Amino acid sequence: MSLPIADRVRDIRQSDIRRYSAICQAMGGVNLSQGVCDQPAPIEVKEAAKRAIDADHAIYTNLRGIVELRRAIAAKMQAFNGIACDPETEVTVNVGTAGSFACTCLSILNPGDEAIVFSPFYSYHVNLLTLIGARVSYVDLKPPDWRYDAGALAAAVTPRTRMIVINTPGNPTGKVFSRTELEAIAALAERHNLWIVTDEIYEYITHEAEHFSIGALPQARQRTLTISGASKTYAVTGWRVGYTVGPAAMIDKIAVVSDLFYICAPNPLQHGIVAGLALPQAYYDRMRKDYETKRNLMADTLRGIGFTPYLPTGSYYMLAAFARGRWKNAVHAAEDILERTGVASVPGSAFYRNPADGDDQLRFCYAKKMPELEEACRRLRKLG
Repeated sequence: MSLPIADRVRDIRQSDIRRYSAICQAMGGVNLSQGVCDQPAPIEVKEAAKRAIDADHAIYTNLRGIVELRRAIAAKMQAFNGIACDPETEVTVNVGTAGSFACTCLSILNPGDEAIVFSPFYSYHVNLLTLIGARVSYVDLKPPDWRYDAGALAAAVTPRTRMIVINTPGNPTGKVFSRTELEAIAALAERHNLWIVTDEIYEYITHEAEHFSIGALPQARQRTLTISGASKTYAVTGWRVGYTVGPAAMIDKIAVVSDLFYICAPNPLQHGIVAGLALPQAYYDRMRKDYETKRNLMADTLRGIGFTPYLPTGSYYMLAAFARGRWKNAVHAAEDILERTGVASVPGSAFYRNPADGDDQLRFCYAKKMPELEEACRRLRKLG
């Protein structure tokens, strides 16, 4: 006799990203699979968190986060994203952007409701939607520039559709949605009375493209929930401090759901992120330049071993295609490269609604300290 298990978890499993990371760690390899952002956090952020610990900021915070952080977020949203928001009613701090997304979806969707997601997709978005009983409707992004077809997007809307999910800059594509593309999405959402949920965690990491927030569009302001956080910008992926910004009535629901699941984000670490949001523009300029250097090194290395990299204009991931027949599929390619070089990647098939569409691609993450990235590239060149 087997003990009961919920239907919603019968088919879930560890993501390929986590699986290849674990294998790579066990063999002492170089992990280019998981976006752990393996770089030092700014000293100002670390020192502020230490001071908060020493000052005994150890109790529960307001369910929406400490007021200093909410005010800093509101100021940043106005200055960088062009979105005015009230830190008391239109901002809530969550346990990472994953927590933001989970609480947002639970606040919008009933089982059987539909969400539109662009493919290739961030697997956590799709897996969370599936876990809560929502249906996912996909719209394809086509390489090399990852454009979507407006007709396909319009056709994806059904009477059960409740929201459109955007990830810009994107994982795994590195796509930065243009203002024109976002205006078309906003018009569609307005026409069908849909929510727009936009994950902008990589917003400061862009190249040859400017980040634009759909929530800054007047026609989208009251139907957009903007999600971001500290993980990627300040290299603190394990701190789990994210936030959601949007209309007060929905932010109230998201904050309550977050409280039920998590109580609050870690108190002293919230103080650290306040210091991060006070960093000068020079910090962000250096970060972008650093990632651009690493992107170009990764792309040059992959070209040198016969891959076709799809050069990202944002985030720190790169999908790269190999000639069909070189390996039988993406899983075989990832496993063979890991075995031969000790460098972990992720099969592109893990990110597509039709896995066969990504069976000639691998995803590489270059958010590494430069010596480690150079070592990974040295190892990969052995494949040439």
